Amino acid sequence: MAVSDVILTRLLSLHPKIIDLSLERMQGLLEKLGHPERRLPPVIHVAGTNGKGSCVAYLRAILEAAGAQVHCYTSPHLVRFHERIRLAGSLIAEADLSALLEECELANAQSPMTFFEMTTAAAFLAFARAPADYLILEVGLGGRLDATNVIDHPAVTVITSIGLDHQQYLGETLRDIAREKAGILKPGVTGVVGRMPDEARAEIESVAAKCKAPLTIADQDWQTYLHHGRLVYQDQSALLDLPLPNLQGEHQIDNVGNAIAAIRSLNDARVTEAAIAKGITSAHWPARLQRLSNGPLSAESELWLDGGHNADAGKILGTFFSALASKDHKPLVIIWGMLNTKDAASFLRPLAPLATHVVTLTIPDEANAIPAPVLAGLATRLGVRTAAADTISQAVDKARALNPAARVLICGSLYLAGHVLALEEQTSMSSVSGAARR
Repeated sequence: MAVSDVILTRLLSLHPKIIDLSLERMQGLLEKLGHPERRLPPVIHVAGTNGKGSCVAYLRAILEAAGAQVHCYTSPHLVRFHERIRLAGSLIAEADLSALLEECELANAQSPMTFFEMTTAAAFLAFARAPADYLILEVGLGGRLDATNVIDHPAVTVITSIGLDHQQYLGETLRDIAREKAGILKPGVTGVVGRMPDEARAEIESVAAKCKAPLTIADQDWQTYLHHGRLVYQDQSALLDLPLPNLQGEHQIDNVGNAIAAIRSLNDARVTEAAIAKGITSAHWPARLQRLSNGPLSAESELWLDGGHNADAGKILGTFFSALASKDHKPLVIIWGMLNTKDAASFLRPLAPLATHVVTLTIPDEANAIPAPVLAGLATRLGVRTAAADTISQAVDKARALNPAARVLICGSLYLAGHVLALEEQTSMSSVSGAARR
C-alpha cells in the first residue's frame, strides 16, 4: 500500500460523517496552516450538477494550449487519489502528496474533519507552493458550504448546470439546489451561468443580485451552437468559428460554451481563437462517454464507459446512444452498477427503451453499492431483459454472449468506472475509494 493511502485511510476516521457540509472546520484548519488559500494563483471556481468535470477539462486544455501553467483540483478520483491534484500540468508526486497530508494531519491534531476537508487543505498547500498562472477549482458538493468555497476573490466563477442530485444535502427542488450552487458567487466577480431550467437560473440571478456578482448567462449574453459541422461561439464582442470538441455528445456544446465564456472573462491576451480551437479538440476527461480501446475488456467488442449517475445523465446517454443507433442500427447492451445514494430507476428510464439487455453488477468494494439483484428488479420493471454478473470481466463476457453484434455501455457510477479503467489499463487502484469522499 502506498504511503499516501495509509494516511488517507487514517483521515477517514476523523469525522463520524462522510459528508458534513460546513466552512467553519475548514477555515480553522487553513488558519493553522498559514492560510494557503490566500496565496493561490487566480482561481476559476466551477460548480454544477452535471458538466463541471468536462468544463474543467476544456478550461485546462484551452489555457495550456495558450501557454499558461495551470493547477487543477477535481473530485472524486477514478483509479488513484493523485488524479485530484494536478500541479502545472502533472499529477502530484507520491512523496509530495504524502508529505502534505502528514503536514495537514499534524496541524489538525485529531480535530473532527471530513476526508474532503483534509485533502482539500493539502491541495491548497500544494497549489500555494508551486507557481502557476491559474488554478481551476472544482466544487466537491454543492457550493455554498463546500470546502473549496474559501476563496474570497476568484478570477471567475462558473455554474454549469442544475439538476436533481444529492437532494439529501442540497434540498429537494431545483431552486434549493441552485441556491446552494450559487453560493460560490462573489461580489464583483463575474459568474458564468450555463444553460439550465428557468427556475434554477432565476434563483441564481436572485443570489447574484444580493451579493452584487455580475453574471454572463448562456443564451442571453453568449451562445454556442452547431453550424455546418462546426461549433460557433458568439458573445457581444466576438464570433468564433471552431472545430467540434473532442469529447462525445451534443451536451458538450454547452460545456464548451461555459468554458469559453469563463476564459473570455479573464481577458488573457494569450488565449487566441487558435488556442481555443486546439484546446477543445485535445481535451480529455475519462469515463465521460469514453470509447474504450486497446485493453483486455475492449478487445472483442465496441465498449463505452460513462460515470454519469443521475436522471439528467441518463437522458444525455439516451440521446447519444439513440443517435448512434439511428445511424448504424447496432443494438445496445448495458452493464449497470449504482450506489444506493442515487435514484437508480430515474437514471435507467431514458436508456431502457434502447437496450436489448441489462447486465447488473454490484460495484466491487463499495459498501453503498446497490446489489445486482435489486438493480435487475428495477430493470425488469422498466421492461428490459436482465442478467447478473459477479465481476466486471464476467459482465462484459455476458454482454457479448447475449448479443455479439451489440455495442456495450458500462454506466451508472464513477466508482464502477474507476474499477473498469483499472482493469482496462491493467493498473492497480488506490486502496482508498473515491466513493462519497467529497
